Amino acid sequence: MIQAVIFDCDGVLVDSEHLTNRVICENLAARGLEWTEDVIMDRFVGGTMTAVGQAAAQAGARIEENWVSAIYEEMYAVLAKEVTEVAGVTDLLNWLDAQGIPYAVGSNGTMRKMLVTLGRCGLTDRLDGRLLSAQEVGASKPAPDVYLAAAKLLGVEPSQAVVVEDSATGARAARAAGMTCYGYAPEDDGAKLAAVGAVPFHAMRDLPALLRP
Repeated sequence: MIQAVIFDCDGVLVDSEHLTNRVICENLAARGLEWTEDVIMDRFVGGTMTAVGQAAAQAGARIEENWVSAIYEEMYAVLAKEVTEVAGVTDLLNWLDAQGIPYAVGSNGTMRKMLVTLGRCGLTDRLDGRLLSAQEVGASKPAPDVYLAAAKLLGVEPSQAVVVEDSATGARAARAAGMTCYGYAPEDDGAKLAAVGAVPFHAMRDLPALLRP
């Protein structure tokens, strides 16, 4: 059996991506750029808000110097009121605890964002001391930094850890770290994740069977 599990946060532990994409779309529309939520999801899922701002500016949006920090504030406000746990996450974490398998979180998002979303979903206590933000660790995904740091935190070799991701960007980071990646694809066949080396699955209740030897 594997020795540790490292989770992405947005879209894996918390159902936050539709909410944040809505905020981005509304924000950019007010700045002269009409992008749909599907465009945001396809182009930027698993990425950073800095990259979104740069691409939006290139596409003609009026992006202020403090845009990244300002839109994060908009996101935090919405997430604090509306975000929910991804279905089955608590049961999955309970199973990992029962098996004695340690876990951590490695996200491209800010630490504050994780505390907002995981806090609303009642998950911060069980993840205390095991939250890592790529923005604090080093380079963002698809660089492997945050996953390598998580493996070190959990005291396992990278090859002994598996990653649970929902984005191709994150799956590439896992591959660069030398870790097996399970790709959570609740809304499609997971082909995009499989194309970058992840093993697709479609519901959190299915993951224990994949993690058993």
